Amino acid sequence: MKRNLFMITTSVLSLSLVLGGCTAKNEASPSPSAGASSAPANSNLNESGLPIVKDKVTIKAVAQSAELAPAYGEMEIFKRLEQTTNVKVEWSNIPKADYQQKKNLLMSTGNLPELFYGADFTDTDIVNYSKDGTIIPLDDLINKYMPNLKKLFEKNPALKAFVTSPDGHIYALPSGEELGFGQEGIGSNPDFMFLNKAWLDKLNMQIPTTIDELHDVLAAFKTKDPNGNGKADEVPMSFMNTFWTGDIGYLFGAFGVPDKTYQPADNTYAEHLNVKNGKVSFSAVDPKYKEAVAYFHKWVEEGLIDKESFTYNNNPTPYFAKGKTKDVTLGSYLWWEETEIVGKDRVKDYVLIPPFKNMVVKYNNGSQWARASEVITKAAKNPEIIARWLDYQFEPKITAQMHWGPIGVAFEEKDGKLVQKELPQGESAGEFRQKVAPNQSGVVTAEDFKTIVAPEPRAQERMDRIKKFFVPQMEKENYPLIFFTPEELDKIAKIKPDLQKFVDQKRTKWLMDGGVEKDWDAYLSTLKKMGLDDLMKIYQDGLDRYNKAAKK
Repeated sequence: MKRNLFMITTSVLSLSLVLGGCTAKNEASPSPSAGASSAPANSNLNESGLPIVKDKVTIKAVAQSAELAPAYGEMEIFKRLEQTTNVKVEWSNIPKADYQQKKNLLMSTGNLPELFYGADFTDTDIVNYSKDGTIIPLDDLINKYMPNLKKLFEKNPALKAFVTSPDGHIYALPSGEELGFGQEGIGSNPDFMFLNKAWLDKLNMQIPTTIDELHDVLAAFKTKDPNGNGKADEVPMSFMNTFWTGDIGYLFGAFGVPDKTYQPADNTYAEHLNVKNGKVSFSAVDPKYKEAVAYFHKWVEEGLIDKESFTYNNNPTPYFAKGKTKDVTLGSYLWWEETEIVGKDRVKDYVLIPPFKNMVVKYNNGSQWARASEVITKAAKNPEIIARWLDYQFEPKITAQMHWGPIGVAFEEKDGKLVQKELPQGESAGEFRQKVAPNQSGVVTAEDFKTIVAPEPRAQERMDRIKKFFVPQMEKENYPLIFFTPEELDKIAKIKPDLQKFVDQKRTKWLMDGGVEKDWDAYLSTLKKMGLDDLMKIYQDGLDRYNKAAKK
C-alpha cells in the first residue's frame, strides 16, 4: 500500500479547471461496448504499484464541493495523492448548491472534463449519457486496472448489482459508509429535533411529549425572554425547508404521515413516498398532510417558526449561523446532529426531543450507497490512468482518509488502525470534515469499521439514538434506490421535475400564507393532470420488481 509514500506532501495543485479548455462533446454516438473502454497499452503507465505513472500526467476534473470546502487543489489529501500517484488533477470546483444546474450546462454545451468527481449523476443521466457515448463503460477498466474495487465487488455482489445499469454495464462508481443496516442504519432517519434545555429549565417547563406541548414550549420561548437580554429576539424554531435533512416534514409524522423531501436530488429519487405492506403512497395527497400543513401555518402566523427557514435554497451555511449569534437566540431546530448548528460551546444546552407519542417516524428512502460518485467521460485521454487513480481511493485506509481527512490531520495511526484526532478548537466535526476531506469516493465497509477505522463519535451517537428513540416508532418499509428501465426513466423525467416543484412550492406557500383548505381540491386535480397516477404506477412497478427479485 506504500503508506510512507502516501504521507509525503507536495506542492499546491492548480486551483481550478478552465472549462473552456475542456474537450468539447462530439455528435451523439452509440454507447461503446465494455471492451471499448480498455485503452491500448500505455508505456507511461505502471499497471500495478505506485506511482501510477512514470512521468507526471495531468487530468481535468469537475467536482462538486461542500459549502466549507477549499478548492480541492488546496486540500492536503489531494496534495498527497498527487505525490503518491504522480497524477496531477486540474480541478474545477462547483459548490454543491449550484452543482446540478452547472453540471447540466456543461453536458449540454459539450465542455466536458475527463472526470466528474462526486459526480452525483442521476439514473437518467447515466442511461442517456452512456447511450450517446458521453460517459464510458468501466467494466474492462475495473477488471484490468481496479483491483481494489474488483475485490470489493467480489466480496459484495449486491454492491456490483447496485451500480450496474439496465444494459448490464457499469458507468459510475459507488461510494458510501456501511454504518448499520435497515432501520438501525445511520441514514434511516436524518431528522432530529433539538430543543434549548437551558431555556426550558429557566421557564420551569418539561420536555414536550406531544406536538401541542411543543407548541406551548415554543410560545413561551417567544414571549418570555428566556435568553434574558430584554429583547424580543428569540427564534422559537428553525429548519431547512425541503432539504434532505432538517425539514419540517419530519413533524408531519405527528399527524400520521411523515413527509420526506430530498432536495437537492435527482428526478428518480423517491420524494414524498411512503411504503406500507408493499404499497406505495404519495404523502402530499393524504388528508393528514393537509391537516399538518394547516396546523403548522398557524405556528408561522404566531411567530413560532422562523420565516428564514423558507429562504435557504438548499444552502445550509446561513442556517449554520442561526445558532451562533452573539446572544443565544435559537430555541429549537431540526438537523441530523446538533453541533453544526449551535457549535461546540453551546451544544450542552440543547437536548434531543424523542418522537412524540403515536408519531410515525419516516424510514428514509434510498440506500446506504451512492451509485454515481465518479464517471469518466469520452474526453479522457488516458482512462486507464484515471481508473488506477480512482481505484487507489478504494484501498480501505485510503478510503477512510478520503472520507474524513488524512493521517496527521484527521487521524493518527495506532496499531494498524486509524484513530480520530481531537477536533480543532471551536470547530464541529461536520465543519472540520468539509475542510479536510472530499467524502466522495470509495466505500467504507462494515468490516472496515471493525478493522480499519472506528465510526466518528457523532456517527456512533447517531446510530445509538436511532436505535433507542426512533426505531420503535419507525415505518417498517422504505422505498429502495431502484434502477428503473430506460422507458420508466424517460417518463419520470417528463413528469417528476414539474410535479415535484409544484408540490414543494405549494407546501411552502401554504405554510407561509395559508390557504391549503381552500386550494386542496384544485391542487389534487392539478396533480392528476400532471401525471401523478402514472408516476405512482412506475414507482409501484419498480418496487414490485425489486421485491420479487429480492425473494429469489
